[in-house]
Formats: sequence, structure tokens, C-alpha cells
Amino acid sequence: MKSWPIILGINSAYHESSACILRGSRPLAIAEEERFNRRKHAKPAEVDNPDEIPAESIRDCLRRAGIRPHQVDYVAYSFDPGLRRPFLEERTTPGSWGTPEGEQTFRDHLGRVPRAVGEVLGEDVRNRWIWVAHELCHAASAYFASPFEDAAVLSVDGIGEYGTGMMAHGHGVKLDVIEEFTYPDSLGFVWEKFAKFIGLDEYAAPKLMALAAFARGGRFDADLEVLVRGTGSGFSIDIDELRFRVEDYGPLEKRFGPRRNPGDRIDFRDAALAASLQKRTEAVLFALAERLKTITRSSNFCMAGGVALNCVAMGRLLNDGPFERIYVQPLANDAGSALGAALWVAYAHAGVSERSPMVDPYLASEFDEASVVAALEHAAVEATRVDHPAAVAAAAIAEGLIVGWFQGPAEVGPRALGARSILGDPRRPGTKELINLKVKHREFFRPFAPAVLEEHAADWFRLDRSSPSTRFMSFAVAVHAERRHLVPAIVHVDGTSRVQTVSASLNPRFHDLITEFNQRTNVPLVLNTSFNTSDEPIVLSPADALATFLRTDLDMLVMGNHVVRRGA
Repeated sequence: MKSWPIILGINSAYHESSACILRGSRPLAIAEEERFNRRKHAKPAEVDNPDEIPAESIRDCLRRAGIRPHQVDYVAYSFDPGLRRPFLEERTTPGSWGTPEGEQTFRDHLGRVPRAVGEVLGEDVRNRWIWVAHELCHAASAYFASPFEDAAVLSVDGIGEYGTGMMAHGHGVKLDVIEEFTYPDSLGFVWEKFAKFIGLDEYAAPKLMALAAFARGGRFDADLEVLVRGTGSGFSIDIDELRFRVEDYGPLEKRFGPRRNPGDRIDFRDAALAASLQKRTEAVLFALAERLKTITRSSNFCMAGGVALNCVAMGRLLNDGPFERIYVQPLANDAGSALGAALWVAYAHAGVSERSPMVDPYLASEFDEASVVAALEHAAVEATRVDHPAAVAAAAIAEGLIVGWFQGPAEVGPRALGARSILGDPRRPGTKELINLKVKHREFFRPFAPAVLEEHAADWFRLDRSSPSTRFMSFAVAVHAERRHLVPAIVHVDGTSRVQTVSASLNPRFHDLITEFNQRTNVPLVLNTSFNTSDEPIVLSPADALATFLRTDLDMLVMGNHVVRRGA
């Protein structure tokens, strides 16, 4: 029997700290540190904390994979300090990013990462350590995890060492870089800047994307074409106006009007600005996709990086883009760069020659019956054990109740996929508002997504081309017009939904629940949102689920075979 190398992948340079374990090219376990420390994004992206490593994630991955530290052959880290370059002369905050002092602090703390990891493992790993370029990690996570033997590959995000995106061509076990985009030409930073301009935070790109659907016309299209210019090879950003490194919004206020403060009322100006930004982003991505198609002549397309989480743009690329097949990495954000680093090392350093497509996103922690029972007893709540939890949950949802659903191994990535979900009735117009009132407390303009039986998906949604990434909730697509009135709670103002298709083979219990709901209602889908409140990560453990249930007004919690009812 061939002995495959064991590879530990780690991300902690900025935020979304994570870890994974591969045997050869096959992921045995993936973990995101935010699920353990209960802080969204695990930590802020600061110059002095790259060595705040995902210790619990590393331990969890080793434990679940049954790997001891001495068995790890390689440690792959999703950043290469040697590629960090001096930044342009621009406005910066003293001591922070882009200043000599700030950059030196960043390099010093990066240099401490191998030792910090060694302390967690209990042994020195510096002779097994490989630094991997950040954008290469995103590209590798997209292509090597895909089911394609040949594909055009695109990564677009905020920033890595100096790069902000990459075009590549994957074939077999090779990934050839075509071109890298570099700072300040960063689409990810543009979205962060505009999110903060309208009074949100730097992580609010999904909110901005949702807001864009409320505006029609092209009020600010010409302005965005000035700030994000198309070029022959990609795009170019006007750093003089956008001023990424400082909280200076003077040029944007001169162009668009006053900046919103956090908590200010968002109005139609902001929606129009979001709509023009979304339109410009789609134009840039389509141009890059067309260029990749011309260069690679591939029928397949893979994408990762934070901008790949723009499900509206991904939906357009799916249905209207130049490629026949698309794969979007479910861990498209920086958490996925740990996986990408490990995959790159597998093929470029460890001699792995076989591919292991990642079509299963349920690679995070799983808790057995004893763990569930222990958590219930500790919380001192009354629970009922049932034989068919899917039927109980489906009946409750059909009655209009809001249900916390906790089953099996957790999904990885920022979207709940039916393992750690809050579920509601898509037929009721008030379900969205009810979930916001009881649990989520989200902005009124943010939609909720549907989870639909895979075999019925094309009957309800525009899915002109198939993709394994529909199972990851990667695409916002049109709901068929004649169906929209049947499921108003999951239809956004523009007639679209960020759809997740549910496979009986991949997630049998969730498929069973939706099947039960369909038998009661003739609607083969449920409203599905992440099991968390607006200020916490998705729950991971039974204790997390119970804590969220008890401090919100969820009507029911179905956890394994145990049911907890509100007021019981």
C-alpha cells in the first residue's frame, strides 16, 4: 500500500485563521478558528498578530484525522514573507500597513509563526516548513479541489503579499501562473472601502451586494468606470481617490456625497452606488473570464478568493459566462488558503500524482450522541428523543416555526449548508422578518437563501448549466417567474435567490427533511440561513447551538435525534 504524505495547511497571516490536514491530496479535516474562539473572522487583520495562530483548529484537525505531530511530513503556510514588497508612496496610518515600521512589525511576527506552530505540536517543524504565495494558495484551492482535469483559474481578493489576484491554467497536477495582479489594483479593497463609505464595516461586502438589487439604472456607472478602469490585461484602481490605507473619504465624498456613519440610515444613493459597483465588478470579472478562455481554450473555470463569494457575479458567470462548467471553492475566503497551501505542497513538493476533488463541504467537526446528551444535561433543558428528526423539523417548519437544525459534521466556509442551519417556511411572506426578529437581527435589505432538492432545482431556478458548486450556495440565480409567488420569503427584490441544491448522497438527513416538507406542502425547498446571530460565527458544537437557542427566540432546536421546544 502506497504511503501518502501527511500535510498540515495553515492560514493566519491576516484573518479567517484556519487549518487542514491532507493525506496525499485528500482532505481529512478542515477547521476554522472562529468556530472555536467564537470571534467572527477569528481575529482582526493587524500588523502585530500573524503569529496568533489557529491553535485549536490545528489540534482539532490532528485529532479528527488520527494524526500525531511526528507523522506530519510538511507544514504549508499560506503566505510567503519573501514576496512582500515595499508599497507605493501613499497616505498611510503611522505604524500601520504600508509604513516602514508597520511592515517591519508584520515581518517580525510572521517570522515567529513556525515556532508558534511548533509549540502547539510539541516539536520543531521548521525543517518541514514551506511558505506558499497567498494568491497561489487561492488558485490551488480552486483548481486542485475541482473535478476538472483542465481549467482556467482565477483568484481575486484583497491582498496577499503584494498580489491581489491571479490568472492561471490548471492541467492534470500542474498549475501554471499566467499573470498576477498587484497592489493597489485590488477589487477586494474597493468593496471594503465602499462598505465603510456607506457606514458598514470592511466585512460587509455581502450586505453591499444585497443592497445593489434595490437600485435600477446606472446613476454612478461612469464614476465607477473611472475608479475601476478596465485595461487590456485586467483592471486598474485609482488609489488617489480610494485611499485604501487610511480612513480618508474626502475624494469619495466629493464625488458621491457625504459618507455615512455607522448606524446612519442607508438610502437610495447608497443602493445606486452599490448597484454601479456590482455592475463594474461583473464587467471586470467577465473580461478576465473571456481573456482566460482565449488563453487556455478550456471549457472549465475555477475561482477562489474573497471576490468569488460575490454570488451574483458567480451566478451570471454560471449561466451567461464563456465556460461550460464552473467550480467555485466553498472556502473561497482566506480560510480556504490553508487548504490551497497544502494542496500546492502536495503536488509541487510531495510528489502526489492523484487528484481528490472536493465535492463534500462537510469536513468540519462532528459530535456523537454522547456529546449531544452531555450538552443537553449541562444546559438543563428538556429534550425529547425522536426516531425521525427530519419529519419533526419539517412539520414544525410547515406550521411556521423557526427551527435550529444541527446534524452531522459541520460544513466549512461562510455559508450554512444544512448541517448548522436555521430553517423556515419559504411560502410565508413574513418568514424573513420573523427570523430577523427572533434571531438574526439583520438589515431589512438582506435576503435569505433557499435549500432545494437537487432533483427539483431546475424546476424552480434558472440553472442553465450544472455545477458541483450549486451544493455550496455559490450562485445567485433567477427564480422562475411563475414560481416566485409560491416562495416569497426566499425571493430577493430582483427576483433571484442564492440557491443551494441538496443531494441525497451528500447530505441525506437534510434531503430527508426537505422531502418531508415537500410531501406536506408540494414545495421542495426550505429557507436556510446560518445557525448564528449577527454578531457570532456559525455554531460548531452542541454547546454553541444550545447557547444560541437559549439567548434567541428560536422555536425549536433539532440536534441529532433530540428535539428541544421553546417553553418546554
